[in-house]
Amino acid sequence: MVERLIYTEDVRGSSPLPPTRQARGKPPMIDLSKNILYEDENILVLNKPAGLIVHPDGRIVEPSVSEWFAKTYPDSKDVGESIKKTSGELIERAGVVHRIDRETSGVLLLAKTKRGYAVLKEQFQKREIEKIYHLFIYGNMKDDYGTINLPIGRSVSNFKKRSAQRGARGEMREAITYFQVLKRVSDPPSHKASEGQSKSVTFMEAKPKTGRTHQIRVHFKALHHPIVCDKLYAPNKPCLLGFTRLALHSRAITFKTVNDKKVIIEAPYPEDFKQALNMLN
Repeated sequence: MVERLIYTEDVRGSSPLPPTRQARGKPPMIDLSKNILYEDENILVLNKPAGLIVHPDGRIVEPSVSEWFAKTYPDSKDVGESIKKTSGELIERAGVVHRIDRETSGVLLLAKTKRGYAVLKEQFQKREIEKIYHLFIYGNMKDDYGTINLPIGRSVSNFKKRSAQRGARGEMREAITYFQVLKRVSDPPSHKASEGQSKSVTFMEAKPKTGRTHQIRVHFKALHHPIVCDKLYAPNKPCLLGFTRLALHSRAITFKTVNDKKVIIEAPYPEDFKQALNMLN
């Protein structure tokens, strides 16, 4: 039996999220209760809004998914694995099984119990969980579909970046991304491109087989088609189609529950994606 949950209307997280009052001196906590796409006794699936981090980095005090999760599900605050900084400080990551970047919107899995965490972690390790991302890239992708098989390491020039180029430092880890073109547009409306820069964009679907940091961003950058408004990997390109953040959305995820039931969750497009798609129609 397969449970498939698809939300056609973006009623969960399309608008700015209301903050929750917190102790004086701390930034307000974000209320994500209306962003829940699926929930059972062991697993929770959220539609994460763009701009929200999954867990703290230990440098900046700001709202995060894991903070909301720990306060909303106090029995689950010890589920997951903490990160130990070089200073010895522990960063708690309540419920976190995997993560998506701050600017990426969409589907995010969380574990409510240790059993749920173990089941999901095993599926990730065996690459049994299927993730689907939708994105806009600069330029006209030549092939309708294909596979990007380029190992990824750390960038030599910037510690925040990863690279699929020769000369990247550290271990080059296997990284595989399947892709297909959803729509091509040679001259998207309502944007201003600098002189000499391409005006074409392509709306893509990507399925990462592996889960490397920044994998989709790095792979499309390596093909000379970086993601629209990627300020880290394409800092000199204009943000097209009205985007003010990375044009990447975690569209769907397929996993098995603790009871071995297959579940497919699809997250609705946020407002900026819907507006961009309307421009292309």
